[in-house]
Amino acid sequence: PTPTPEPTTEAAPARPEGELTGVWTLSERGESFAGFRVREELVGIGAFTAVGRTSAVTASLEFDGSSITAVSVEVDMTQLTTDDSRRDRALRGRGIETNRFPTSTFVLAEPIAIEAVPAEGATISATAIGDLTLHGVTRRVEIALEGQLTDGLVVVVGSLEIEFDDYDIVAPTAPIVVSVEDRGIMEFQLVFE
Repeated sequence: PTPTPEPTTEAAPARPEGELTGVWTLSERGESFAGFRVREELVGIGAFTAVGRTSAVTASLEFDGSSITAVSVEVDMTQLTTDDSRRDRALRGRGIETNRFPTSTFVLAEPIAIEAVPAEGATISATAIGDLTLHGVTRRVEIALEGQLTDGLVVVVGSLEIEFDDYDIVAPTAPIVVSVEDRGIMEFQLVFE
């Protein structure tokens, strides 16, 4: 009988230096996150910007040398946290209802042309056109992005204003909350290797 090879636990080989084409995935060396900012008016406090974030993000992008041809991002919405555990609990059953809609996704619909590979540390701007699924609703969106190649990592940041009505989101209420805006900012930082 032929012996069965032992499973290997070696990490995948690092990307060859200077090789930018291929599939990039999120790096453990970076601080990737997705989140939101929403303006609120609180009793006794006044205007306040609630910020929620999670690092429970998976993502990949594919670069063919002249275009980013594919991007896929998935966010575990149940892991969103803010500065207030009461708000975190409220988000589970109200607002973005993470108990009912535990994931949000973005899938690139059109390639992103990269005119020239940027020099190390230089920032480039682009627009990603794709399908954003949030709160069970999928809509075509355009997200303004900035990207930078640093120490073998590709860092991509972006944000998008979200109108709650577009995604069937009802702003949550609470005794301490005087009002919540009817829109928020989705923001993210993705660090690929």
